[in-house]
Order: sequence, then structure tokens, then C-alpha cells
Amino acid sequence: MTRAFVLSQFVLSLLFCLGLSAGVRDAAGESGENIYNLYEIVELALAKNPSVTVAEGQVEQQRGVRTAAEAYPNPIVSSATGHGMLRDAATSASGSSLGRQSLTEYNVTVGQPVEWPAMRTARQRVADLGVATANVGLMETQLNLRSLVKVAFYDLLLAQQVVQLARRNLEIIEGVQRIVKARVKSGEAPQFEAIKAEVEVLMAKQQLARADNLVRINRVIVDTLTGGSLGTTYSVQGDFIGFPHEVVLDELMNRMLNQHPTIQRLLRSVEQSDWKIEFERQMRVPTVTIGGSYWREMGREAYQGGLSIPMPLWYHRQGEIASSLGAKRREEAELLRARNNLASSVYQHYQDAKTTAELINVFDKGLLKQASEALRLAQFSFQQGASSLLEVFDAQRVQRQIMLDYGQARHDLSVSLARLEQAVGGEF
Repeated sequence: MTRAFVLSQFVLSLLFCLGLSAGVRDAAGESGENIYNLYEIVELALAKNPSVTVAEGQVEQQRGVRTAAEAYPNPIVSSATGHGMLRDAATSASGSSLGRQSLTEYNVTVGQPVEWPAMRTARQRVADLGVATANVGLMETQLNLRSLVKVAFYDLLLAQQVVQLARRNLEIIEGVQRIVKARVKSGEAPQFEAIKAEVEVLMAKQQLARADNLVRINRVIVDTLTGGSLGTTYSVQGDFIGFPHEVVLDELMNRMLNQHPTIQRLLRSVEQSDWKIEFERQMRVPTVTIGGSYWREMGREAYQGGLSIPMPLWYHRQGEIASSLGAKRREEAELLRARNNLASSVYQHYQDAKTTAELINVFDKGLLKQASEALRLAQFSFQQGASSLLEVFDAQRVQRQIMLDYGQARHDLSVSLARLEQAVGGEF
């Protein structure tokens, strides 16, 4: 009876190793938790994360700047009025005084600033490139957020699988403990074997508690990325991804240089800096104001026209031009640094993913099977009395560690590919 029980427990362990993801999904469904896949969480993050809202606000702000840059200057209207009186007394034909005369006097002046066409064109180009830069910045924010969500999703997925593995491990060890206690009670085994089994149970419970705590921490991280849309009592389902062998490193490098949002944003920033320099240079040409006025005074009515031209005698915007030139140099340096950093990231994450994929092949081709076979032999020898309880626990521990390493390797591959997509500038 006890041998059948031990065998059933070890069979359950092997089945768990082969179907860990399905076990996570079933456990979440039975507990009534909401279950989300990677696509759903990414969409929630793009809709709710504040960083996306900030980038969208930047786009709207730059559109407002462009609207202002396209507007024409408003005319300037000034007026004055008052009561006028002629102090010199007028004399009639008979020589008698006509007394003082009074009249309401007023004047109206209208002026229209006329911008230098080249300056207006430069200002509009600066505003247009500001909108383009903000739009690419929004794409860059979304790209970085997708990568963060994917990494957090794979962290949570691994944590859930570790919990399932720890829970099944505890069940198996508790089953072995019951067998050992029965043997100790019947005198078939010494008392210290029951103590060993009790220690193993305590260790398994500690591992389960740590795994549960890690799941809670990763849930909070994913929930934070989605703007608090998930809560704290949800689960994720899905699987880790494999290495796409059709991907070529040179193609990834070319795609990064030509399409990455960070590169495109900085290219537009450099072009915008060029137009800012041009705008400051054209600002040296003064804005002319064309005006006209009407005057009505005591004994006088006049129409006048005028031209107002500021004279740039002492200052020619040398400071603004120098500042714009410095900003352009800074943008060019940022562009060069971004290209180098992204090229390094593409190479690093590609090599990490390729190396991890080779390690996973080692697990798939024999290591997992060898660990399961070693556990089966240890269990059989324990049933026959040819091996000790410690040997069974050692085989159990080795097999569990190999399963943890296998899950960690698959997680690391998925994370490396997610970060490779971020460095390249989009999904493969």
C-alpha cells in the first residue's frame, strides 16, 4: 500500500514537470482569479500607464506651438480723444468777438507688423519638427513600455510556475514523511529518519512561502505598469518564447539604425536645431510695422501713413545664435551616443538569447530526462530497501533544481528577446 502511494506521488511530480503551465492556469481558474495573457496586459498598459499620457500631452503641446507659429501677428490699434477749445477769440465782420469755440478732438492709429518671410518660414519649420519629434517620442515611450511589461509578465509567469513546483514538491515530501512515520512507528526505520523527513517538510514550506511572496511582489509590479487596472488578485497565463533562428544580427543592426524611434527622434531634434539656428539668424532682420492714422483736431483734419523699423545697431542676437549652435552640438552627440548604446544592446541581447537557447537545448535533449530517471531509480531503490531516505531526498532536490534552472533559462531567453526587440525598435 505504501509503495503504491509513493509511486503515485512521484508520477504526479513528473506529470507536473511536463505540464507546469497548464497547472498554473487551472489553479488560477479554480481560485476565481481574473486571468490575463500577455497581449491583454500590454494593451492595458498602453491605455492606462501615465507615461503614455505624458507623451500624448507632449504631442498636443507641440501641436499648439505649431498653431501659434502659423498665426500672423495681430494689428495694433490705438486711439485718443478729448475736448478741445480754441483760446484765441474769433472776430466777426463787424469787429465784435464771437467768443471761445470748442470741439471734441480724437485720433486713431492702426499698425500692422509684417514679419520677414524667411524668419516666419524658419519658425514654422521648427514647430513642424517639434510635432514630428513628439510623435516619434510617443512611439519611443510605447516601445519602452512594451518591453517593461513583457519583462514583468515573464517574471510573474516564472514566479507562478515556481509556486506550483514548490507546492507539488511539498505534497510529495509530505507523502514521503507519512511513509517514514509509519515505518518508524512499526519499527522498520530509526527515529532520526522521521526527523530528517520533518526537516525536509519545513524546508519545502519555506520555499513555498518565499515563492508565494515573490508572486505577490511581481503582481504589484505588473499592476503598476498597467496604471492599477489589474488589482492584486489576478493571474497570468501564457508561455515563454523560443529563439527565432531566422533572425540575423546584421539585419537587426540595420533595422535599428533605420527605424528605431530613439534614432528617429534624435534625427528630428538635430534637424530642428538647424532650423532654430536659421530662425535666430533671420531674427536679425527687424520686423517692419506699417501704420496709418487719422487726426481730427480743432481747425485741422489729417490722414497719415508711417513705417516703423527697429534699428539693430548694438546687438545682432549673437547670444541666441551661439546658444542654438551649442544645442545642435549636444543633439548630435546624443544621437551618436544613442546609436552606439543601441548597437551594443542589440549585440549583447542577441548573444544572450542565442547562448540561452543553446542551454535550453541541453535541457531538452537529455538533462531533464536524466534527472527524472535518476529520481525514478532512487525511488525504486528506496522501495526495495537498497537506498536510504537521504538519497531519495537528494534525487528529489536535484530534479527540482534542474526544473527550476530549466524554467529560469526559458525565462531568461524570453526576457533577452524582449529587450532585443526594445533595442531593435520593434517586434521581429
